[in-house]
Amino acid sequence: MLADLEEYSSRFPEDAEAVARFGDFLQSHPSVFERSHVQGHFTGSAWLVSADGEKVLLMHHRKLDRWLQPGGHADGDSDLARVALREAQEETGVIDLRVGNGIFDVDRHRIMARADEAEHWHYDVRYVLRAGTDDRFAINGESRALAWRPVVEVAADTSLDASLRRMARKWLLHP
Repeated sequence: MLADLEEYSSRFPEDAEAVARFGDFLQSHPSVFERSHVQGHFTGSAWLVSADGEKVLLMHHRKLDRWLQPGGHADGDSDLARVALREAQEETGVIDLRVGNGIFDVDRHRIMARADEAEHWHYDVRYVLRAGTDDRFAINGESRALAWRPVVEVAADTSLDASLRRMARKWLLHP
């Protein structure tokens, strides 16, 4: 994964500081891909775009009550592209997804304490997943809604999470 982070940093040098933080965390402990690593852990997410690349599929997260990209915990899997694909398929029901080349975005964000877990960090590694011609989706228990949104609108929608807007702007420049 270090090589993947370095390759990402070469494509997006403005993210060099974040990449260094991710690399340091990766090397900090053997269990960084496990949810049980209480300080934080890696997650994998999907920037899931339509076949034509014009729309992105967002989910209205049930627990967090906001629009986000599909994704989730690595649960011991160090292949975060595979994690992103698995989570996207589980959370959206979209079939025939193709994983793009390399890391698309990285985002470290704080997860507030809940009844059953302490406050911790998510080191989220994001990958482009492109839908095939069948872009039908199915809502599961983790979301209140799913919606295909034009990427250009996501980039400008200040009601959305800053990292979603950043990924939309990045996609518009580097599809």
